[in-house]
Amino acid sequence: MKVAVLRFQGDVYEHLKYFAAAGAETFSVKNARELENADALVLPGGESTTISKFLFEEGFDEAIKKMIEEGKGIFATCAGLILLANEVFGNQVKSLSLLNISVLRNAYGRQKDSFEAGISLKFDSEREFTGVFIRAPKITRVGHEVEVLGELDNEPVLVRQGKILAATFHPELTEDLRIAKYFLSEVCGG
Repeated sequence: MKVAVLRFQGDVYEHLKYFAAAGAETFSVKNARELENADALVLPGGESTTISKFLFEEGFDEAIKKMIEEGKGIFATCAGLILLANEVFGNQVKSLSLLNISVLRNAYGRQKDSFEAGISLKFDSEREFTGVFIRAPKITRVGHEVEVLGELDNEPVLVRQGKILAATFHPELTEDLRIAKYFLSEVCGG
């Protein structure tokens, strides 16, 4: 499985390492044409308004939509989740509107308010996943076709809609590969 990581902002190296540790062949992309060789794409965190501008100017919007039409997987972390949401609150961000959720940007506070917390995973309830929240968005509405796979205090923080898996937190900053393995086997392979 070839997993591309958008190389613009955010934890590019950490995502490359995270998915490689889970068994994927990983590479970074800064050009939409490079996605032709990918089976899946990771949209890492960063500043969502800046990344949004880049996506639309560089043709990634159409390339990502094409990947979904072809049945390829998309994994989004933090700002990546914002960029896929149908509805964004807390500052205007042009999104791709591919994930039927509403989100509130920076809902957990500023950088200094970052925290770690235990997340219950629907696909592995035996032990909590330690979520790293950095200027994280909050999912305020989930469409009926969206499955909640992870919760923090009974609120969704990991969701899936078809071939899209999106997290409000940063699994790539942990050594727990359960989410990467789930993405590769169940979202991309399923």
